[in-house]
Amino acid sequence: MALNENIENLCKELQLPMFDEMYHELGNRAAKESWKYSEYLYEMLKLEADNRASRSRATLTKMAGFPTIKTLEKFDFSFTVGVNRRQIEELSTLEFVKRKENIILLGQSGVGKTHLAIALAYQAVQKRMKARFITISDLILQMSNAKKEKRYDSFIKQAIMAPTLLVIDEIGYFPMNKEDAHHFFQVISRRYERGATIVTSNLVFSQWSGIFANDKVVTTAILDRLLHHSHVINILGDSYRLKEKKEEGLVDSDLYKFQAENSNKGEK
Repeated sequence: MALNENIENLCKELQLPMFDEMYHELGNRAAKESWKYSEYLYEMLKLEADNRASRSRATLTKMAGFPTIKTLEKFDFSFTVGVNRRQIEELSTLEFVKRKENIILLGQSGVGKTHLAIALAYQAVQKRMKARFITISDLILQMSNAKKEKRYDSFIKQAIMAPTLLVIDEIGYFPMNKEDAHHFFQVISRRYERGATIVTSNLVFSQWSGIFANDKVVTTAILDRLLHHSHVINILGDSYRLKEKKEEGLVDSDLYKFQAENSNKGEK
């Protein structure tokens, strides 16, 4: 009993919860199967490493701020136009993150931009990379507050530069004033060639000046940095969410047709 207590105390002191939980059970199995001491030690270390990796992924997932979990396995490639499965599979290797490249997902509401963005970021989290998901409206609000509270530099360091992969969703859904546009330029400028970024937008690039207070200089500076070392995916098609509601009889077919026609017109 004294030996078991000493082992348990050492496990707690060294922060080895799986050792504490499994050493006795695995020890009995090792004795029955005549394992070598090194085999027993390896299995115990592997259990501890797997447990730490699992806890790390859970923590990183929580910190990422995903509104929901999306995976590439659940993305409907047959429904959308412009999404190359092979390209997405290549991006899912996360080499673009290591190379500090950007992904720009364009398309009307409901075509799967956010799904792909979250799925790739979630893949990064599974590889124990630090990711962060945020909408452009929340990002600008947080940056404005940080500026007012005189903690702008620390916010940039912690919220913008710390994530290995930053996802900024819904660019173009509301126009910015000049100060907001300057905040967004700071994000893109600071992360340029220093960190991978995924952005989603419902507007084609020719319409981006309208997002940034019609400031062509700022817009050009943003696009110049964002497009360099980037993968642009232009998604055409109907809203997947409206499609589901139409099939359930919850959306009028004329509304669905109107959305579909305008979706395709917007990308020409």
